[in-house]
Amino acid sequence: MDSVRIRAGGPDDAAATTDLLDTAVAWLVDQGRTGQWGSAPWSSQPASVRRIRRYTTDLTVRVAELEGAVVGVCVLSETPQPYVTPADERELYIMLLVTARSSTGRGIGATLVDDARAEAVRRGISLLRTDCYDGDGALVEHYRKLGFRPVRSIDVHVPGRGEPWPCRVLETRV
Repeated sequence: MDSVRIRAGGPDDAAATTDLLDTAVAWLVDQGRTGQWGSAPWSSQPASVRRIRRYTTDLTVRVAELEGAVVGVCVLSETPQPYVTPADERELYIMLLVTARSSTGRGIGATLVDDARAEAVRRGISLLRTDCYDGDGALVEHYRKLGFRPVRSIDVHVPGRGEPWPCRVLETRV
């Protein structure tokens, strides 16, 4: 079995990132779990496409490859999402973490999180944070298994969405 290779990413990875997100949305829809990202593919939403382009252009992008194919993307920033209060100390924030559904069970997400931890250490940062959908608790539990602890719940008000998006902020020390 080939091992996962992590490399630096950038604007050329925007399409692959969007493809991963589209596949994840389709998988969630098939499970009846549309609360996280809705039911429309990211590629069909101009604002989402712009967001991924901005992420891959302006932020730190780490790409997981397996047998030459992109199987995961992690986007890092020293500034949290706009709806999250910054920490009282320097932090590295996982803005986006998405993996290929075809590679489930291969540890792609865990490898990307380990890489994010290593990046935090390289930068002299001891706090790694992220946030995730907290509607059914499944994603929060996944992050717990990756060593994060939940620290705060937020109801995020998204324009054009009736109900607030339930969000959980998580952190881990590195």
